[in-house]
Amino acid sequence: MKHLIIKNEKAFTLVEMMVVLLVITVLLLIALPNITKHSSNINEKGCDGLRQMVQGQVEAYRMDNKEIPTVQQLKAEGYLKNEDLKCPNGKALTINSENGEVVVGSN
Repeated sequence: MKHLIIKNEKAFTLVEMMVVLLVITVLLLIALPNITKHSSNINEKGCDGLRQMVQGQVEAYRMDNKEIPTVQQLKAEGYLKNEDLKCPNGKALTINSENGEVVVGSN
């Protein structure tokens, strides 16, 4: 007795594959601009957070020593541990020697 073997060969057609690729492309075109926009926003908030932390250390140094510190003094006395005081966007932080305000400089 012979057994019949029936193969169920179903596959995606070229048109179906093209539709799937089109849908994926449209989703990527919608998602990528939002991701890059949020990335710059995150970098700005990270920079502001770092600036506020350093400002707090400047105020602590001023209370302890009654003078406005430099970045080198903050590092030497252990107020700052980070060797490189740069924001995620590459801008450096500086301390205004007149009023002790921490400002974000240029690259």
